[in-house]
Amino acid sequence: MSVVPSTAGDRIRQITAHISVSESKIETMATNFDAAAVPQAPEDPLFGLMAAYRKDTDPKKVDLGIGAYRDDNAKPWVLPVVKQAEEILRRDPELNHEYLPIAGLPAFTAASQKLILGKTSAAIAEKRVTSFQTISGTGAVHMGALFLSKFYNPANPAAKVCYVSNPTWANHNQIFSNVQIPVKTYPYFSKATKGLDFDGMIGALNSIPEGSIILLHACAHNPTGVDPTQDQWKAIAEVMRAKHHFPFFDTAYQGFASGSLERDAWAINYFVEQGFELLIAQSYAKNFGLYGERAGCFHFVTSPAPQGSEVAARVASQLAILQRSEISNPPAYGARIASLILNDPKLFAQWEQDLRTMSGRIIEMRKVVRSKLELLGTPGKWNHITDQIGMFSFTGLNEQQVQRLKEKFHIYMTKNGRISMAGLNTKNVDYFAQSVDSVVRESLSS
Repeated sequence: MSVVPSTAGDRIRQITAHISVSESKIETMATNFDAAAVPQAPEDPLFGLMAAYRKDTDPKKVDLGIGAYRDDNAKPWVLPVVKQAEEILRRDPELNHEYLPIAGLPAFTAASQKLILGKTSAAIAEKRVTSFQTISGTGAVHMGALFLSKFYNPANPAAKVCYVSNPTWANHNQIFSNVQIPVKTYPYFSKATKGLDFDGMIGALNSIPEGSIILLHACAHNPTGVDPTQDQWKAIAEVMRAKHHFPFFDTAYQGFASGSLERDAWAINYFVEQGFELLIAQSYAKNFGLYGERAGCFHFVTSPAPQGSEVAARVASQLAILQRSEISNPPAYGARIASLILNDPKLFAQWEQDLRTMSGRIIEMRKVVRSKLELLGTPGKWNHITDQIGMFSFTGLNEQQVQRLKEKFHIYMTKNGRISMAGLNTKNVDYFAQSVDSVVRESLSS
């Protein structure tokens, strides 16, 4: 006959003893996530390149892979205007760490609208724009992709595809694929001219299914640095209107590319003026140097129609649900910095000067690189270095040449020959040009 425990303590001791005996009999359970279910993912190429650079101990090593601005001493540069804004925030006795609204800091999103669409924008005045603060430009692209995945239903189901330029920022492919929107490409970069394959792009836009989603880089195309001219943008818009394609602009370099905020936003504003309904992903990583603060904004702009404001309001209601389910509400610090600068005339003027400093240094490095390669008589033509714009340049170097630059000269760039012009400075540009000259000649003689 079993003995019934007289106290709760006795019962606990009996259960514990039973567990101790049972533990010796436990067999290892098979995982639900074996290699067939969860294969090892390849390392992100760019972050792998960064890791290899950090491990390299050669004193002459050069990092041309990272897409972040560096000053002439190869150091991260905190914009003077950002330092001013941070000091204002530090002294603010009312500053707290409460949640922001789901859509983000209102002063930030309103200023972001005006920055990208213009202070006199009819779309803003007519309340045809809805905006949400996001986790930098990546978060903005993701919000747009998720919205389209859930709500974009073109008449032809085959058109529910995102067409990206060939090449494009690699993360575009992952973001859209992860929300089950297929990704295809349209011609963009000409290897022959190292410029825009305009005819190929127009031909593709004419031939793909009507109503397709077209991902466009507003300026300083990543990774090529090749942008359409204003006349070419007009022709692109004409074809897209005729084919009822849906534009999705990614703008990560406004003001950073040319030094002019208005010039770098021209393509977006032209499309808005032409009556397109479109999406905009806006990043403040590069033009404010707020890389780690992840400040960005997503905008939905509907076409000028009597029900435009009602459409924008309905879209906003759904975006709020998407935002709530993913991050609840965005981080405050970076948005507060940007908001202070965007809404204060003196700080804004200082920011424009800082933008000219950054863009001006990169433009000068382009001139110097081209000049040095031409003086060395490096085989090939190098005018594309100055024809391109923004942080990145497609050098035209092939994968073997890139590998040789890494192995022999400790110069790091992506396999496709893309370099970050911000990684060049007056102290390493001679070494870079001489190394490229050596590798190009070597490859021709082998």
